[in-house]
Amino acid sequence: MASNKMGFDNDKYLKMQSEHIRKRIAQFGDKLYLEFGGKLFDDFHASRVLPGFKPDSKLQMLLQLKDEAEIVIVINSADIEKNKIRGDLGITYDVEVIRLFNIFTDMGLYVSSVVLTQYNGQACADAFQRRLESLGIKVYHHYHINGYPSNPALIMSDDGFGKNDYIETSRKLVVITAPGPGSGKMATCLSQLYHEHKRNIDAGYAKFETFPIWNIPLRHPVNIAYEAATSDLNDVNMIDPFHLEAYGVTTVNYNRDVEIFPVLNAMFERISGNSPYKSPTDMGVNMAGNCIVDEDVVCEASRQEIIRRYYTALCGQKMGTVSEEEIFKLELLMNQAGVTTQDRKVVAPALEKEKDVGAPAAAMELPDGTIITGKTSNLLGAASALVLNALKHFGGIDDKSLLMSPAVIEPIQNLKVEHLGNQNPRLHTDETLLALSICATTSSDAKKAMEQISKLRGCEVHSTVILSPVDERIFKRLGVNLTCEPKYEK
Repeated sequence: MASNKMGFDNDKYLKMQSEHIRKRIAQFGDKLYLEFGGKLFDDFHASRVLPGFKPDSKLQMLLQLKDEAEIVIVINSADIEKNKIRGDLGITYDVEVIRLFNIFTDMGLYVSSVVLTQYNGQACADAFQRRLESLGIKVYHHYHINGYPSNPALIMSDDGFGKNDYIETSRKLVVITAPGPGSGKMATCLSQLYHEHKRNIDAGYAKFETFPIWNIPLRHPVNIAYEAATSDLNDVNMIDPFHLEAYGVTTVNYNRDVEIFPVLNAMFERISGNSPYKSPTDMGVNMAGNCIVDEDVVCEASRQEIIRRYYTALCGQKMGTVSEEEIFKLELLMNQAGVTTQDRKVVAPALEKEKDVGAPAAAMELPDGTIITGKTSNLLGAASALVLNALKHFGGIDDKSLLMSPAVIEPIQNLKVEHLGNQNPRLHTDETLLALSICATTSSDAKKAMEQISKLRGCEVHSTVILSPVDERIFKRLGVNLTCEPKYEK
């Protein structure tokens, strides 16, 4: 449901989170390695399920600690080799590393190095290293360790972490981040603890991951939405048994951290003689659960996210990229959250419009609950028509008003079909917005419509067919939450 209601206090979060991390730094003598899970710069999942959470909240929090923090970016060499892509941005992990480096540096944060994990001389990894070094970025290698993580004796030896490069750091807080999961962040932190101990430096480890939120119920919609977001990883939220045994308190963690905790504990004990933690929950520093200010808003936002994830997976299955098991898991999560596809308010109007016109259609829910629809025509695709209709509504422009002259649209169609080899003459959303911007120079209505574009952010859209990658990308850039029926137009 599109809404402007806030369920999360972002200012309180920034203050509490930075204070809590400072306390954790003080707990260890010389240095804290802080593993940053999830997205550091643009956490759109968090901003959707916790309305009020800003996508760059973690970065803003880090800026409060910037004088005592440095960042190390970790990337798995195998991911470079296979051109792994960050799904939400559509760029490869190696390009994302450079993007992150530039963002952090421009914000005044100190990025000290990049670590290539699972390195074994891959040609693509070597080429990437040369590219990084040409930009003045220091690069280190970490290697595959046989028996990781189940053989602490080997891991804590010259043949284990001992063969990894020691990452030279100069500040008390070292943030370990990565372009995505499976990059080797935790192993990098542990390897550094091993090397620091050999140098008689008292270093500690902590984990900063927004989800699952440890101090809300296991089956809370926010935590179920996290499982839906990671359905491809087979992550499962669970009660932390170590925390329950140690303190008699129920907290939530996820299976990978719970499974690896005994090994981590053994490593801590081998490194420094004892472990500072009694549970995986103890390792975390996440304060997000303390900053939820409207339970109803957060729960509803999370339930909507679960439905969106389900539609995305159905389309992925149609494209052959998502397994049937993943669909089953998401259906189970929808049952646990008590939602069906009918709870997404834009679905029924879109399908009804398609039935009425006999062609693909789309519907948008605005923040005030108003539903706008768009249909396929000779000039525009349904997504383009929907965007124009929404801009008219926001600008108070007469529905019958033509925002764009056919004299502008027809030459674009001619270019597409006659010269660029397209079979579909209808304008995609990017072409529509460009045409609108041209018309805005001579039309006051078009100019007024252009001024409304920012109001599309946060709106909900459902299309009765799978949209083209171009339309999908434009909706993402506009900040629109899109779902599609799992079928193609043709």
